[in-house]
Amino acid sequence: MLNNFYVLSVIILSLLLYYPVNKLIFILSIRRLERKTGKQLDNIQKAGQLRRSRFVSIFLILIFSCLFNINILDIK
Repeated sequence: MLNNFYVLSVIILSLLLYYPVNKLIFILSIRRLERKTGKQLDNIQKAGQLRRSRFVSIFLILIFSCLFNINILDIK
């Protein structure tokens, strides 16, 4: 029962965190790249940064959600 609740809570937390974390990583990577190159990025470069931010955000969210729920549910 606890295992099912853990998996469900990880999925729900991951879904809730996906959009804001993805947007934050995307904006920060765009600003960093624009500051580094000194010019505006075109749509192809922005699309590449969006794919990169999606991958990074999914990875971070899953790890955070698992660790957070382990801590909250006190799973040993």
